[in-house]
Amino acid sequence: MDDCIFCKIVKGEIPCYKIYEDDYTLAFLDIAKEHYGHTLVVPKKHYTNILDCDEEYLGRVVLAVQKIANHYVKDCNFKGVNVLNANGKEAGQSVFHLHFHIIPRNSKSEFDLFPHKEKVKEELIEQMKKLKMY
Repeated sequence: MDDCIFCKIVKGEIPCYKIYEDDYTLAFLDIAKEHYGHTLVVPKKHYTNILDCDEEYLGRVVLAVQKIANHYVKDCNFKGVNVLNANGKEAGQSVFHLHFHIIPRNSKSEFDLFPHKEKVKEELIEQMKKLKMY
């Protein structure tokens, strides 16, 4: 896609701080620098998000995410990682090229990923009836 910033990074038109690359994926540091080691993992082929990504590419991207996450914990001495993905504007997706965020963590106190909110009022049995796939 011509106007996609991640496609431009994949093509080498925009430089990046590359962490990992294979035939299907590219991983690079987020230039926002909000969290140490914040890494974006993207497929080299343009997909908007997981909703339109073919199974082969999605599988390859997830395997790259796992490989990088393991590297951060085993080789870089982080205690854990957050892996995040947003699909659609309403879910907070801001760049419409499939990507996963890997945020290495050493302490829960760095930031709270899941802020405490008011609980959902609808009973779980009712939610299940509306959402089940079988």
